Amino acid sequence: MADTIQVGIVSAEKEIFSGHAAMVFAPAKLGEVGIAPGHSPFITPLGPGEVRVKHGDGHEEAFYVSGGILEVQPGMVTVLSDTAVRAEDLDEAAVLKAKEDAERQFHDHEARVDYAIAQAQLAETVAQLQTIQRLRRRAGRG
Repeated sequence: MADTIQVGIVSAEKEIFSGHAAMVFAPAKLGEVGIAPGHSPFITPLGPGEVRVKHGDGHEEAFYVSGGILEVQPGMVTVLSDTAVRAEDLDEAAVLKAKEDAERQFHDHEARVDYAIAQAQLAETVAQLQTIQRLRRRAGRG
């Protein structure tokens, strides 16, 4: 299948996706990258955000990753992340609550807060909400 590339998306718990794609888009630390069949091999760190797998028929599947590593090898793209879930499985109410909790922690100057952890939690929840919003727009519900 020269017009597709094998894709694997793996979380710490399990494999989330395995299949072929015409393109893969991922949130690299320095900006979104697009991987097509025949792409040069490389490895890059990922930030929290949406990984999109575009199939040959134009259909896209979306996944949220908390960060991790993207590895591109000849004929294979692998996404390794501590947390990876299908975008439609994100619970918007739980994400909004987590965002509020992270914001409260970040702005609570009287509490003993690790601001780096609070900032990372806030960045993850914002990325999850953006993934949910993009999924809605693509589905025409937005």
